[in-house]
Amino acid sequence: MKTATFLTFVGDHCGKAKEAIEFYISLFPNSKIESLTYYSNGEPGGTPNLIKYGVFTLNGAKYMVSESNYDHKWTFSPAVSIFVSCNSEHQIDSLFQQLSSNGGQVMVPLDGYDGEGDYGFGKKYGWCEDQYGISWQLNLED
Repeated sequence: MKTATFLTFVGDHCGKAKEAIEFYISLFPNSKIESLTYYSNGEPGGTPNLIKYGVFTLNGAKYMVSESNYDHKWTFSPAVSIFVSCNSEHQIDSLFQQLSSNGGQVMVPLDGYDGEGDYGFGKKYGWCEDQYGISWQLNLED
C-alpha cells in the first residue's frame, strides 16, 4: 500500500494545474512531470485543455493532480498543507519568498519564533499559501 497527495484544482484555480506544477518543479530539485492525461472532447468533468489525471514528483515525492470545471462547493484548505523541511537559511528564505509571492499570502510570517509564539518545529518557520491556493509550511531544521 502506498499513499500520495492528490490536488484537485477547481473554481478559480481550475485550468491552472499545469502552470502550478511547472512552478513547483522549478523550485525543488529531483522534480518532474511524470504524466498528464487531458479530458477528451465532450467528456464529463472537463474540457480538452484541463488535466483529467496527472502525476508529478517534488524532490522524489509523488503527487497526483486533476482539474474539474464542475461547480464544486469546496477548494483547497490551509488545514491540509505541504510541509517542507529545509536544510539552509538561504533555502527556506528563497522558497518562502517564491511561494508567497504573485498573489500568494503569508499566514504565519517566516521567523525564528524563540520564546513567545514558538512553534517548536525548528530554527525558523513560516506558513504561506501560494497563488494557486496550495498551503505550504516551511521549516528550517535544527
